[in-house]
Amino acid sequence: MSSVPAISASPDAGPGAGPRHSPAAAFLTGAGVGILGGMVGLGGAEFRLPLLIGLFGFVALQAVILNKAMSLVVVTTALPARLLGVPYSDVAAHWTVAANLLAGSVIGAWVGASWATKMASRTLYRVLAALLVLIAAALLVTHLGSFDPLDLAPAVRIPVGVVTGFAIGVVAALMGVAGGELLIPTIVLLFSIDIKIAGSLSLAVSLPTMIVAFARYSRSQSFAVLRDNSGFVIAMTAGSIAGTVLGGLLLGVVAEAVLIPLLGLLLVLSAIKVWSHR
Repeated sequence: MSSVPAISASPDAGPGAGPRHSPAAAFLTGAGVGILGGMVGLGGAEFRLPLLIGLFGFVALQAVILNKAMSLVVVTTALPARLLGVPYSDVAAHWTVAANLLAGSVIGAWVGASWATKMASRTLYRVLAALLVLIAAALLVTHLGSFDPLDLAPAVRIPVGVVTGFAIGVVAALMGVAGGELLIPTIVLLFSIDIKIAGSLSLAVSLPTMIVAFARYSRSQSFAVLRDNSGFVIAMTAGSIAGTVLGGLLLGVVAEAVLIPLLGLLLVLSAIKVWSHR
């Protein structure tokens, strides 16, 4: 009697463990995610991650690596467009803010990616679920809450910025996201920066942070998922970019008082699904 080979439960499962899906399904899903993210000024990676796990069936680490690769491309394409809306000189004037956060975030990105590659899949699913709830809370606070910048002395603000950047780098690496939903309120609160400039600064911090995490993930056996599903990745990335642009054009069409709670609820429901994933 022939035996069925066991599938490893390790988060570093070998190439090909994730299923292949049609480019059309990947594109349409990416576009839907991009629209949701674009309507609130995000790339949508927070919504893409649970779909990669629950809808397309990739194991946890593979989903994170796929999400990180697509997020990296989306952020890279968004940066020039963002600089058209906010003058480069306005952003460059606050380069010390980006440097402060980067001092912690790049280290956090490497640490977070290292943790992800060593976690058992069951543990990683639950960590991702908890982080989805964190992102939902950050989304609600950033868009519906009112907060005043913290009045901190430079001697305190700088180490706090490094520590906060480290934590954001860890979260972004673990989820495969850019981290803008955490970076923007951090920049506003810690450094008293206008929220529009904070959005551009967050991209400037996100890009090198994501590259560091991506470099760490490239050492994992599961990194082969990108090669084995290249058509899927290209299609979903293209859909995400197109959806983000369309979502940006729809910005303000749905009142934030309605849209943000719905998106927060969607993230919480996704977290429940990911938590119980087998």
